Amino acid sequence: MKIIPEQPTRLRLVPISKLAAAPKWQLETMRALREPLFLWITNGQGRVTIGARTRGFHPHNAIFIPAGTLHGMQALTRVQGTAIYFGARHGLELPETPLHLRLRDASQHAEVSQLVDYVQREVEGQRPKADQAAYHQLGLLAIWLDRHNAAHQGENAAEMTQLNANERLTARYAALLEREFGSSLNVTDYATALGVTPTHLTRACRASCGRTALDMIQTRRLYEARKLLMETDIPVQDIARNLGFSTPSYFSRAFSLQIGQPPSSYRKAHEAKPRLTH
Repeated sequence: MKIIPEQPTRLRLVPISKLAAAPKWQLETMRALREPLFLWITNGQGRVTIGARTRGFHPHNAIFIPAGTLHGMQALTRVQGTAIYFGARHGLELPETPLHLRLRDASQHAEVSQLVDYVQREVEGQRPKADQAAYHQLGLLAIWLDRHNAAHQGENAAEMTQLNANERLTARYAALLEREFGSSLNVTDYATALGVTPTHLTRACRASCGRTALDMIQTRRLYEARKLLMETDIPVQDIARNLGFSTPSYFSRAFSLQIGQPPSSYRKAHEAKPRLTH
């Protein structure tokens, strides 16, 4: 039985300051969403990793992350802005590749801010047909993204060709891992699927992101385990089984080693804490 909850399907707007205030593991762990994400940064700076490439972000940066794209974020100062989660059933034509736009013109800043404000006004206004109106406004943002994607297509293509062999292999591994992290596949299985040896895969991951292939599997599984322990009442043994751990005791040892306490204690400690909605 599948126990990993599906992510929300509806449109949501979340202040980036709220995301940045979350525990580091929630913000920085590399993971992929089943829906597109748009980040409009209005204040502060940090780093965003998309696939195998890390870039700094600053005020007036617009970042689009397609569904299924592995990413993580690090806030270096107090970051403000808006995150738009499109929902899995948005029905819009959106770029298939990530975009990171550093907007330098004041008119561009105003244009994006206005588009975001219009969507937010409908989502929060509770007027008749608000959902329908919000998605029409979101459609204008989709058109804005498509235009800028076309304008920067050469730049994005050039950046992708600059990825070295290790980064390309790590990106392929990360995408496969995101689809299969709930299975019992190990590093050898992933390496075989990618047509390389486990040693080659681990060397590529270490060179690209400073972590081994096994570290990436464990980190992604334990990220999901934390969310399930905090947000559901699913028994620990079921979480272990459905996240690919061979036994509950192995899961407990791995969790305790990285988190510093066993799964049951972690759940109890977070029972009264508010949940972060993505």
